[in-house]
Amino acid sequence: MSEKRHGVCNLCEAICGLELTVEGRDVVGVRGNPDDPLSRGHICPKGVAIADVYADPDRLRRPVRRVGEGSGARWQEIGWDEAFDLVADNLARVIEEHGDDALGVYLGNPNAHSLGSMTHGTAMFKSFRTKNRYSATSVDQLPHQLVAHLMFGHQLFLPIPDIDRTQWFLVIGANPMASNGSLMTVPDFPRRVRDLRARGGRMIVLDPRRTETARVADEHHFVRPGTDAWVLLAMLHVLTTEQAPGRVPPVASYVDGLATVLDLVADFTPERAEAMSGLAADEIRRLARELAAADAGVVYSRIGVSAGPWGTVCQWAVNCLNILSGNLDRVGGAMFTSPAIDAVGTGLIGRGHHDAWRSRVRGLPETAGELPVSALREEIETPGDGQVRALLTVAGNPVLSTPDGARLDEALRGLDFMAAVDIYVNETTRHADVILPPTTALERDHYDLVFHLLAVRNTARFTPAVFEKDADQRHDWQIFREITLRTAARLSRKAPLKKRLVQRARLTASPTLLIGQLLRRGHSGVTLKKLRERPSGIDLGPLRGGQLPARLPSKGKRVDLAPALVVADVARLAAVPEPAGDQLVLIGRRHQQDCNSWMHNSQRLTKGRPRHQLLMNAADLAAREITDGARVRVTSRVGSVEVEVAASEDLMPGVVSLPHGYGHARDGVLMTRSREVPGVSVNDLTDPELLDVSGNAALNGVPVEVAPA
Repeated sequence: MSEKRHGVCNLCEAICGLELTVEGRDVVGVRGNPDDPLSRGHICPKGVAIADVYADPDRLRRPVRRVGEGSGARWQEIGWDEAFDLVADNLARVIEEHGDDALGVYLGNPNAHSLGSMTHGTAMFKSFRTKNRYSATSVDQLPHQLVAHLMFGHQLFLPIPDIDRTQWFLVIGANPMASNGSLMTVPDFPRRVRDLRARGGRMIVLDPRRTETARVADEHHFVRPGTDAWVLLAMLHVLTTEQAPGRVPPVASYVDGLATVLDLVADFTPERAEAMSGLAADEIRRLARELAAADAGVVYSRIGVSAGPWGTVCQWAVNCLNILSGNLDRVGGAMFTSPAIDAVGTGLIGRGHHDAWRSRVRGLPETAGELPVSALREEIETPGDGQVRALLTVAGNPVLSTPDGARLDEALRGLDFMAAVDIYVNETTRHADVILPPTTALERDHYDLVFHLLAVRNTARFTPAVFEKDADQRHDWQIFREITLRTAARLSRKAPLKKRLVQRARLTASPTLLIGQLLRRGHSGVTLKKLRERPSGIDLGPLRGGQLPARLPSKGKRVDLAPALVVADVARLAAVPEPAGDQLVLIGRRHQQDCNSWMHNSQRLTKGRPRHQLLMNAADLAAREITDGARVRVTSRVGSVEVEVAASEDLMPGVVSLPHGYGHARDGVLMTRSREVPGVSVNDLTDPELLDVSGNAALNGVPVEVAPA
């Protein structure tokens, strides 16, 4: 007999509410929850497939250890106590023999989508004193977090576009029609765009590819990858030089550094931006003037910009455009959320910092306690004090998702020990000595600590587990607790007894208990009891303006328009020469059916037309005498791949595109029993030496050559 249960899709940032039809231990139907105040019944293909992860035959449910080496290796199930002891023994051994920094840790993207990882995983990683900390942040949104820290005083105090009330929406290097928003939790984006147009508003997209979002926009303009900074600075130039009465409002009294900004952008003219980007100077002027004149306008940029060579300058310029046009902290502009649990105000997530230490080999600065993941491979391979000899990964696949993945794949073979908290044997975890698999989304309680903080509407929702876990399964927070406590017990250096007791109590409390405590500390009136009574969620209303300067987390409640790090990088930008006319550059690509490097085990998501090809403008194909559908060789400084090419007028001339997350067969080893996803890994071409000043990898704008295979 079937029954209805509430669920949540936490596969991406949209956090859509679900209605599940369940028969026994099986999910037989999935639909969007129309009563969810944020997602409003929206669901995308990934949400429909969420039960595929729960029921996946490839998914690990019990710990396994690797027996043998190379092609003869096999996986053997072991008990939890044996697995925990194996991990703790070896992590402690490496730390005792070689020092704290001999342990490297890596957090993958799914950690932000797991309540247990947010409440207990961070505590585990803080317990290790290593400086070799890495995560997917530095191949994603690091510039946004660094700029928020420098300008506003906290790495997650991020302005969110008030899309439900804006009149003029400029989207740069983002594709929310496919992603459902990113650093802007915006489920049901298609209807929100229709509503924008119905009230007389407009959406303009700047992107080197005519994306799904560009197709529904009022305007789309090509911009050469890696040159967005010149366009944004030219828009600032227009705003700050055409100061007719009423055009540029004076900055608020709590904003510092306007004079420095005026000097910085003085020479970044629209004509210079046109030469760099390909976007006409007159169009740049028009966009800046429209932003200044709009009753409510907002500029939004995302991974196409942040994963570029000038991501930090770009995100700083976006904030400056929103501030100087009078749209920060204003209805319809760039606003700040008021979540029931304020991860910024409670100190649950640290403010962030920059350059407190540097990587051993290349001297790259840390940001918010993490080194750029582009440095991980060299820190494993290079001998000496602080060499990474053991690695712990959690829900990550850096071999597919970080630069020069092929060389990282080789480096992992040389580790003394590796452990992974993951539900799959993948390109990265296949090198682990032991894999500890946690429960999945439908088997654990959930509350979004991060994405309520980034949502376009203030809501709160707690979702109990749809299914009870089996007795021999473990939640991720239970795995983190055991690794932390057992490793600490084996180390000769002990923390003070009081600190150890507090840590044990903190790690023993369940995430749900901690959520109840955090809600009581807030000012929203929302309690865990109320959320249990209203499983679709509680609507706390639209984003609220007029919160600044009171809510600023910075000391003195000030906004710094001119952080020294950004000022220096803009000066460096000014000296960059114009791009060579015949140079091809590579960008990534996201599809709605994909979730980074996972979800490719789901038949319903991988069926249909192939999506793995290299996309290339027809004119570029003709210039190289390559036919549509041919097999080509794509070469960058670090590697080459072979793949089918498809002609596409959606690509700007001079730009080629490969999707992110493919390449699931390496060295002839198929990583899953399910359908093989064809294609190659774009990160066998991306270059670990191409970095933004924040340390974020420049995955877009990579110089490449394309020739017949």
